Amino acid sequence: MVSLFESYSAWAGQFFGLLSLILCVLAFSSKQDDRLLVLLLSANVAFALQFLFFESWTAAALTVLVIVRIALARRYPGSKKVMTFVLAASGAAAALTWQGWADLPAIVAMVLGTMGMFLLRGIPLRTCLGLAAVAWMLSHILVGSVGGTLAEALVLFTNAVTIYRIHRDKQRYPEAGH
Repeated sequence: MVSLFESYSAWAGQFFGLLSLILCVLAFSSKQDDRLLVLLLSANVAFALQFLFFESWTAAALTVLVIVRIALARRYPGSKKVMTFVLAASGAAAALTWQGWADLPAIVAMVLGTMGMFLLRGIPLRTCLGLAAVAWMLSHILVGSVGGTLAEALVLFTNAVTIYRIHRDKQRYPEAGH
């Protein structure tokens, strides 16, 4: 029988997954990199809470580091030194919280997202974040998060549409220098 706390925890996890869904769609529908990153900060706070309620400790720890990574990537764009620090911190967090192979997709997502955010902009950034979203989606599926899984699916779709829009704008207005 499921205890009241387990039931509350599952519902809270689902709530934060759905909140993340809304924030991710807003983030990836933006053609502005800065707005994308700011909204992703908020979405990842909700994702971290979701993973905590589902007791997925590696995904929760890495999601907290995603929040730090986004802030650092905005402040130190292109810094390989800061990127290396974030990757090392992620490796340490994963090693300390590892529960099994189900944690691997979160690690892959963290590496892809970190490299993309520090090294890329525009379409290449969104392509790398799309690949990270596939790995995060698998993490959400493995913990049973409906909202998180839908969030990543919609991130993929919205991200693809935004990539198309940016590409189309480059074709129409090459002088704008996107």
